[in-house]
Amino acid sequence: MKRYACALSFLLASGCDAAPAPRQAAVSSPVETRGLDSAILADTVAHASRLPRLRSLLVLRDGQVLAEQRFNGGPPLDRPVNIKSASKSVLSALVGIAIARGVLTGVDQPVLSVLGSDAPPNPDPRLARLTVEDLLTMRAGVERTSGENYGRWVSSRNWVRFALARPFVDQPGGAMLYSTGNTHLLSAMLTRASGRDTHTLMRDWLAEPLGITIPPWSRDPQGIYFGGNDMMMSPRSLARFGELYRLGGVIDGRRVVPARWIDESWTPRTVSPWSGGQYGYGWFVGASRGHPLRFAWGYGGQMLFIVPDLKLTVVMTSDPSGARDNGHIAALHALLDDGIVPAAERGGAT
Repeated sequence: MKRYACALSFLLASGCDAAPAPRQAAVSSPVETRGLDSAILADTVAHASRLPRLRSLLVLRDGQVLAEQRFNGGPPLDRPVNIKSASKSVLSALVGIAIARGVLTGVDQPVLSVLGSDAPPNPDPRLARLTVEDLLTMRAGVERTSGENYGRWVSSRNWVRFALARPFVDQPGGAMLYSTGNTHLLSAMLTRASGRDTHTLMRDWLAEPLGITIPPWSRDPQGIYFGGNDMMMSPRSLARFGELYRLGGVIDGRRVVPARWIDESWTPRTVSPWSGGQYGYGWFVGASRGHPLRFAWGYGGQMLFIVPDLKLTVVMTSDPSGARDNGHIAALHALLDDGIVPAAERGGAT
């Protein structure tokens, strides 16, 4: 673990603003081990305890909870916390279920087919070409409502109309422009198309089958639940959601999310200009020590990591109120890459 300790110390001192590039070292074949190496895991938890912004760490392998830790006065692991933009991955699941149920017609459905009444007068012709898939992949082409535009957007009188009225800076389906306004439009589409609010759909389609609680979260001035931010889930609930995806959409013998939707969501479709990470339908797609990695990422370090071939589901939650990243995200990736994944590769005593 000497290399891990050095790497982690470097990351903590580096002040990076984005996650490190996914590790691409080849793994010749799936690693058939069970459990986690206890010495590596103990060292990893010790390093985690020295990250001042970290609040929880949960590690599951093949459904078995092998680590559950709270740090720095973090709340109980069953208490809902703000998962920030990790909400986008959860909302993506809801879109997939809505398509399977016929509430939405598919990823090629035009956004204005549901939200046309909120389009601006004399809209840019490209707005008519905007689809559900463009929103899911952050390739809407319109000016972002995140970053420097976020405050103006959330203080507007109508978030949906504001997002639809942004000028185009690229073509629909073009480059990735990360924007929470995109996922809020998806929340509005779900609400309008189903006649039920997004929280009710989340409760009935996801929370109840998973046996978890997702309490109401913030809404826009028209009562649309915030799509893609501020959702409240406990670390254990987030791990349960991760297990659902790791298991291909079936949990406790019940089909909740279509398997094809998970495959489509984990198919890279664009690349983030900030982190260099690949992105699918609300999920980041990369690698950890050569193993396929899929992850949800929320501001401040709300992370859900899934390493399918190692049967790993890992949750890390952090203080969401801190300043923009000072190396914390890189340190969380280091915990996975240099600690948890090697512990799984080596496995525990049989």
